[in-house]
Amino acid sequence: MKGLPRETTRQVAAYFQVLSVPARLCILNLLRQGERNVGELAELCDYTSSNISQHLAILSKHGLVARRGHGTIAYYRIADESVYALCDLVRRRFAG
Repeated sequence: MKGLPRETTRQVAAYFQVLSVPARLCILNLLRQGERNVGELAELCDYTSSNISQHLAILSKHGLVARRGHGTIAYYRIADESVYALCDLVRRRFAG
């Protein structure tokens, strides 16, 4: 059986790299409960708004979160809920 094409392997590695940062996992976990703005995410994750914005840009670039503007405030929501199945699988590995 032949392995994954090189480009697919690169994409999978990049996806896991995005998920390898604790702040991004915190963001994704909070968005599981619904939309949040940068300030809320920063407070709940205990990071600066600037730092959270940088992480949101990366998550957005990889299609994991989506942005909705409402006046001067941007709200973020999960764009690809399949990420939760992966996170839950890994979490169960360490829970037992």
